[in-house]
Amino acid sequence: MSAADVVEALRARGETVATAESLTAGMVTVELTSVPGSSAVVRGGLVVYATDLKHALAGVDAALLAEHGAVHPEVARQLAAGARERCGATWGLGLTGVAGPDPQDGVAPGTVHLGLSGPSGTSVRTLTLGGDRDEVRRRSTSAVLDLLREHLKIPVG
Repeated sequence: MSAADVVEALRARGETVATAESLTAGMVTVELTSVPGSSAVVRGGLVVYATDLKHALAGVDAALLAEHGAVHPEVARQLAAGARERCGATWGLGLTGVAGPDPQDGVAPGTVHLGLSGPSGTSVRTLTLGGDRDEVRRRSTSAVLDLLREHLKIPVG
């Protein structure tokens, strides 16, 4: 499966997507916009690498960030909802995690939280990924697109 499948499904449905990326710093948006015709469905993306920007740009609750830090399932959910709302998209994707090589705020490298916000609500998927920094980020990008594919009910194969 590729980003082209997601772009085509969104185009056929007349729907759009936006991202709020911490862990991947824009990689999901790059992947989606590498597809010709993606401008019809990609509304935009927020790169919120710094914790304060998760609140300021994506609307993540400041108290949540203060209590749990930036790498938390609820942060991913709120990133997705913030991307959707602030960019005016049908679907929002949010990613936060630790790419490594070192832990962040006591969270182990490879811990990834993916958020999705859409017409029927929000969901979060937590993954533990192996590999180096680049591999964790690449696999996270693929995984969040897979999460959207599932919600769009794109057949595999």
